[in-house]
Amino acid sequence: MSSISEAPSAPALPSVRLNANLVEIPASARSDMRVPARVWADEELWRQISRDRTLQQLVNVATLPGIAGSAQAMPDAHEGYGFPVGGVAAFRAGDGVISPGGVGYDINCGVRLLASEVEAAELGRSRLEGIVHDLARSIPSGMGRGSHLRFTAADLDRVLAQGCSYLAERGLALPEDLAVIEAGGALAAADPAGVSQRAKERGGGQLGSLGSGNHFVEVQRVEKIFDLQAAEALGLRTGQVVILIHTGSRGLGHQVCTDYVRAMDAVMLRHGIQLPDRELACAPFESPEGRKYFGAMCAAANFAFSNRQAITYAAREVFRRALGDGGRLHLVYDVAHNMAKLERHGAEDLVVHRKGATRAFGPSHPETPEAYRRIGQPVLIPGSMGTASWVLVGTDAGLGLSFGSTCHGAGRAMSRRAAKKVQGGDEVRKALEERGIVVRCASAGELAEEAPHAYKDVDRVVEVVHQAGLARKVARLVPLGVIKG
Repeated sequence: MSSISEAPSAPALPSVRLNANLVEIPASARSDMRVPARVWADEELWRQISRDRTLQQLVNVATLPGIAGSAQAMPDAHEGYGFPVGGVAAFRAGDGVISPGGVGYDINCGVRLLASEVEAAELGRSRLEGIVHDLARSIPSGMGRGSHLRFTAADLDRVLAQGCSYLAERGLALPEDLAVIEAGGALAAADPAGVSQRAKERGGGQLGSLGSGNHFVEVQRVEKIFDLQAAEALGLRTGQVVILIHTGSRGLGHQVCTDYVRAMDAVMLRHGIQLPDRELACAPFESPEGRKYFGAMCAAANFAFSNRQAITYAAREVFRRALGDGGRLHLVYDVAHNMAKLERHGAEDLVVHRKGATRAFGPSHPETPEAYRRIGQPVLIPGSMGTASWVLVGTDAGLGLSFGSTCHGAGRAMSRRAAKKVQGGDEVRKALEERGIVVRCASAGELAEEAPHAYKDVDRVVEVVHQAGLARKVARLVPLGVIKG
């Protein structure tokens, strides 16, 4: 859940530009700040980020108990719920907090990249249209829409506890898939008992579905390679057809966040926590409330990994029907961008909140998959609908700069309501189709809300993180077909 304020922003905060891609708001800017606030942005992106309440929200985050280093915002940052979208904050496990608003309502919203064995030039327009149509038919999308899969209550608890490893038992994942999913597609701290019955009811029938908003499946072409060695390790080449999947934990994750925002709001005074914004509701990580939320959040994250895996199964079936043995799709990587993870940084155990920010570990990090130890963990950055997406890899330097984090997309530049005033959905569809992009979206309103003009320039965002050393450019992808809710 996110919002872009259309009201005038608060008075400007004092800031200093540390380099071409980094601005700092010092801890002295407000009396309640515990650490500085840092924003990764060039001059143009800094101006865009300064238009809404992003900076005020980031400074609010810098006041939370146990925060380490600095509160950070990525170059795609914009106003969100409590924490800004594009925010990164790490809290000491011993005396720090955990906050549902620092993860967001769509727990483990993330991105998955599948690579095909075919070239875009081999498909032709009619075959491409057939594939996009079959994907849209096979992968339910839209507000509240459920999936074609059926899971019992016991099955759902196993999904929440075991993530993609359970889907492998069910034949919905290949054994090799698990090695190239963040955390193997299963967070061990997951506790299905912490997920309310209401959350299970909302999400139980949605495994294998997209949802609405900015979620999508795109058929894309690898337009340009920037790092040949890394591209070869990832199995990518110029002209290749790939699939990008962007979705999360659906109604289940939304309800988990709702439940625990309420629960933490009720106990903060007991824990001696006072906040500048109630949307930052939190509890000490080591408290019963903090630990219970962490277990439920991990369970919702496992649901989201499994959701993208079930969509992968459907996409593989579509390509098999269209292309036979030549339609094989291999999983390149799957990475979250709404998560709180317990990680070791230096000599400290930190609860790193990434809300609209992507983990980006370098080659030497033990959690980087074995297959990618020479190049770094893959980072997947979707652009706005109809624009480019990017494949990057993490760097070892980024661990000290941003807790091993980078951007997650282009980032909204205007609210959904404002976007609809600029261009209607039918106009957006026509503009995309005139560029040769096949579009499947039942709602004209959704198209208008997600039009390219509603977002920042993803190429500019990626250039900032590349120049800053948070991640390294590998490949630029362009859309051939778009499926949205």
